[in-house]
Amino acid sequence: MYEKITPPSTGSAIKFENGEPIVPDNPIIPFIRGDGTGIDLWPASQKVFDAAIQAAYGGKREITWFKVYVGDEACEQYGTYQYLPEDSLAAIREFGVAIKGPLTTPIGGGIRSLNVALRQIFDLYACVRPCKYYAGTPSPHRYPEKLDVIIYRENTEDIYLGIEWKQGSEIGDRLIKLLNEDLIPSTPEHGKKQIPLDSGIGIKPISKKGSQRLVRRAIQHALRLPKDKQTVTLVHKGNIMKYTEGAFRDWGYELATTEFRSQCVTERESWILGNKEKKAELSIEENARQIDPGYGSMTPDKQASICKEVQAVLDTIWETHGNGQWKEKVMINDRIADSIFQQIQTRPDEYSILATMNLNGDYISDAAAAIAGGLGMAPGANIGDSSAIFEATHGTAPKHAGLDRVNPGSLILSGVMLLEYLGWQEAADLIKGGLAKAIKQREVTYDLARLMEPPIDPPLKCSEFADAIIRNF
Repeated sequence: MYEKITPPSTGSAIKFENGEPIVPDNPIIPFIRGDGTGIDLWPASQKVFDAAIQAAYGGKREITWFKVYVGDEACEQYGTYQYLPEDSLAAIREFGVAIKGPLTTPIGGGIRSLNVALRQIFDLYACVRPCKYYAGTPSPHRYPEKLDVIIYRENTEDIYLGIEWKQGSEIGDRLIKLLNEDLIPSTPEHGKKQIPLDSGIGIKPISKKGSQRLVRRAIQHALRLPKDKQTVTLVHKGNIMKYTEGAFRDWGYELATTEFRSQCVTERESWILGNKEKKAELSIEENARQIDPGYGSMTPDKQASICKEVQAVLDTIWETHGNGQWKEKVMINDRIADSIFQQIQTRPDEYSILATMNLNGDYISDAAAAIAGGLGMAPGANIGDSSAIFEATHGTAPKHAGLDRVNPGSLILSGVMLLEYLGWQEAADLIKGGLAKAIKQREVTYDLARLMEPPIDPPLKCSEFADAIIRNF
C-alpha cells in the first residue's frame, strides 16, 4: 500500500533469483528525478533511454517508468525532513531496480547521507564504477584512451558503517581509556602504542562475508569480459592494516581459489606454473628462488614455507592449469592502494577490474573518472542480491538547476549500465555509440565545450545533447 504514489497499471516487477535479476519485457522501474540539476538531467536521460529501447526492439520491449520521491522533492510531497519516505522504499523493494539523479545531503536534520542510507537499507554492497574514455572528451591525461577499468567498491562496511565517537565525548574517552590501559597492552604486537587522549575514535570493520561477496561479483563480471580483460586486482593497504585490509586481500584469494578454482589463477601461481613450463626439470627450490627474489636471505623456516607453497601449487593445479592452460583463466592479483593511484596513470592498460574496500574505492573511482574526463562522464551502480540502484555520480549543482545546460552524461551512462544489467545490450550499445559519435563531432555541453581546443561556442544545451546522442545512434 502506498500513501502518495500509485504504481503504473501496466508492466511487471523484476524478480531476483540467486542474486540475479529475472527481467520481463516490460519492467516497471522506479526513478528518482534527483535534486538540483536533476530537473534537467532526468528528462534528457529518459528521452535517450526510451529512444534506444524503441530503436533496438521496435516495441517488443519497453520500460514503464514509475516516479518516486527522495531528497528535497520528497520533502515537498511528504513534509519537512521526509527525505526518504516509506513510499519510495516500498516501491524500490517491490520493483527491484531503480535509477536516480543526484541527491542533496540533508542539512539541519534527518539523514546523514541519502546515498549511503539507500545502499545500507537495500544492502547494495557492490558499488560499480566503470571508467572508460570516449574519444574527444577533454582530459588532463596524455593517454586517457588507455584507461578502461571497472571499480568494484565494497559499499556497506569500512568507513561507510559510520561508527565513530567525537573527541571529548564520554563514550569516546571511555573507549580510549579501555584501549590504552587494557586492550593495547594485552596485545604484544602493539608494543607501547597509545592513543592520544584528545582523539576522535572511529571503527573500521571489514568482514569476511562482506569482502568475499564483493570479490565474487567482481570475478563473475570478469568472466563476461573479453579474454584480454579478464583480470581482477585486489586493492588494499594490507602492508599496514593487516587484519582488515590485509584480510580483504587474503579472503579474496581464498574465494578465487576455492569457489572459482577451475576458472581462476593467481598471479603467484602463474609464476610457479610458468617457471616449470620454461624448464620442466626445474627443482622446487629453484622455482621458489625465482618467485621470491629475497629467498636467499630468508630464514630456513621461511624458505621451507615457500618451497611447500610451490609444491602445493604443482601438486594441485598442474593438470588443470599447467602447460599454458592458466593463460585462459581469470587472473587474480593484488596491489597496494597507493601504488594503484600511480599505476592507473602510468600503466592503465594493465588493469581491468579493481576490487577494493569502501574508502580506497571512493578515492580510486574519482581519480580514474578524472582521467576519463571527470564525474560528468562517470556512471555508477549499487548492486545487491535482491535489488539494484543506478545513479549519477556527481553532485546536485543547484546553481545550474533549471538552466538546461549541465552534462547528462553520467546519468545517461548509468542508464547504459542499467540496460546491460537487464540484459538489453543492443539498446545499451546504441547509446554508447551515439554518445561517442556526438563527442567526437564536438557536440557537447558547456563543461566539455570550454575545455576543448579550440573551445566550442555556443555549446549544446542538456536537452540538445540528448538529441545529438539519439541522432548518432
